[in-house]
Amino acid sequence: MASAGSGRPGRPRPLVVLGLDSATPEHLFGQCLPRMPNVQKLLAHGVHSVLTSADPPISIPSWPVMLTGVDPGTLGLYGFRHRKDFSYTETYGPTSKLPVPSVWELFSAAGRRVCTIGMPPGYPPLHLNGISISDFLTPAGATDWTYPPSLATELESRFGRYRFDVTFRATERRQLYRDIVQMTQQRWAIAEELYQREPWDVFAIHEIGVDRLHHAYTKYFDPSHRAFVPGNPLEHVVEEYYAIVDECIGRLLAHVPEDAVVVLASDHGSMAMSGCFCINAWLAEHGYLRFKTTPKGPTPFEKCDVDWAHTTVWGAGGYYARLFYNIAGREAQGIVLPADVPALREKLTRELSALTGPDGAPMPVRFLDPVTTYESVVGDPPDLMAYFGELKWRSAGSLGHPSLYLEENDTGPDDAVHSYDGVFAVSDPRSPTGSAIAAQAIRDVAPTLLAIGGLPIPRHIQGRRIVADVPCLTGPA
Repeated sequence: MASAGSGRPGRPRPLVVLGLDSATPEHLFGQCLPRMPNVQKLLAHGVHSVLTSADPPISIPSWPVMLTGVDPGTLGLYGFRHRKDFSYTETYGPTSKLPVPSVWELFSAAGRRVCTIGMPPGYPPLHLNGISISDFLTPAGATDWTYPPSLATELESRFGRYRFDVTFRATERRQLYRDIVQMTQQRWAIAEELYQREPWDVFAIHEIGVDRLHHAYTKYFDPSHRAFVPGNPLEHVVEEYYAIVDECIGRLLAHVPEDAVVVLASDHGSMAMSGCFCINAWLAEHGYLRFKTTPKGPTPFEKCDVDWAHTTVWGAGGYYARLFYNIAGREAQGIVLPADVPALREKLTRELSALTGPDGAPMPVRFLDPVTTYESVVGDPPDLMAYFGELKWRSAGSLGHPSLYLEENDTGPDDAVHSYDGVFAVSDPRSPTGSAIAAQAIRDVAPTLLAIGGLPIPRHIQGRRIVADVPCLTGPA
């Protein structure tokens, strides 16, 4: 870190937040740590732990849960896609317009100078007292991806076309790796440049490349993956990439005042994917879902000729199954009477609970009802959420496959799914040692960041401030 102090008499120390999407404790705190000297320095002062993700453990809603301190139901965010107004096929994605303010907005409203780069959900960019750069969910071709707007032209004139993301579900992996590295290095070079412009009170950067590496390369480096081959040319790609991220962190922190508090976090972890379970095919086999014309060959659900007059339940795929009931008076062609929903749910969960995998062994299925899972429910939630095989099996919404079980993701090559175990670390240079603490909850991060920054914790926040024997974490809650 830079030798100069914050230069802010009477103001809290600068806060730097490093978000590494999908970084795992096994890699960041273990396997890759010997090649990450800058992370080692951070962990030597303060505390670190596993960070237990949200339900569902997906970037959306997990990042906004982390950065607002409220659960997914309160945010109305249940994944990357939500069905619109009880439509059978229309969907919409998340934006930065949330029902409660993020920590960045709270710091900004308190007069702090704030810079955020890629923190999800980041589009449209937040109008902060400072700078905001949009995230990996930015629509293709968007030109309004920075605040202030003029910053986009300036950055692209200096650093080239800005890369929000890469096409990670690709078969060609060597070029993809180069793309991930180029994206990462560009983003952190921009962060270096922006950090040096002024003495920021709060500075945050999110890196999506870690997530993309796990999705695209897990079968090359994880011996637990069914397709892992020892000695393959990409076996050490995870250590190589984490080392590159560490170099980027080091270059940024070289400009950070020596008294700054640095928080490092990931939204969830990553683990080898077992395969995909075709939820709509199962529903059709068990009489819940019917078609006027049976799909021939792999077909997205939205393009299927559904017989809604005889359909009671249908699903949407992804990291988990979103299940919807075709309720009379709610859906356009609903047939399930509201009074019959409890019996339908009981029958559906009982039959799905008897699910077996392709090897005939029982497949665990976990069900979540948004109404009882979250403190409040807004937006367009599924009627029921189902996790298959302890999240190691994705849910495939498409139909027309030869089996209920797919070895690959139905939307493109993918080696990994998400785990609950992310990472969390608070590095305080005033702490003489670093230590591991018990696992923490993701919605407790927001009130902790506010407390570190010296702001009161609003009453709407559901999480609790993390307290540990570290100078920036002690004091009145």
